[in-house]
Amino acid sequence: MIIAPILAAADDGLFQSLLESARQTGEQFGVNWPLFLSNVISFLLVCAALHHFAYKPILLALEMRRQRIAESLENAEKIKAQLADAEAKHAEILERANGEAQKMINEARASADALGQARQQQAIAEAEGIIAQAREAIVLERERMLTDLRREVARLVVDTTVKVTGKVLTTEDQRRLSEEAAREIAA
Repeated sequence: MIIAPILAAADDGLFQSLLESARQTGEQFGVNWPLFLSNVISFLLVCAALHHFAYKPILLALEMRRQRIAESLENAEKIKAQLADAEAKHAEILERANGEAQKMINEARASADALGQARQQQAIAEAEGIIAQAREAIVLERERMLTDLRREVARLVVDTTVKVTGKVLTTEDQRRLSEEAAREIAA
């Protein structure tokens, strides 16, 4: 294109000689200009058709793919951020659950200790009640035994007195001897 205006401005003779020189060079190398021009036009038509029907759709598909990849990368970053948040929440929930579990374990231990002490106090109280009942039973049994002993001693004293004196004692004598024996035993 730059050469054409230069050639147009130049002398007509010069232009003619250049064309003749180009034609001779072309013939020498076997260039067929009408065939060459038809090949150039065919090449340009094929290039235009390829550009319109193949190159543009391929570029469009590549652009769409680039956008999808960019969106996928953005989504991957969002997912990573969400995953990090979820892991942080998960760790926090686990920590809270562990704390609550430890608190429940401590409360259960304290409750078990309190229950154990309450049971121990209850057992002590029951043992003291049993001891008190046993003491009362012992006192009652002692009183009963003393009463039986007094009766038996009084009977023995009366029997012995009857055998020693050889006389039959009256009811009044038996009562008096029993009371004297009981007083001596009590003292």
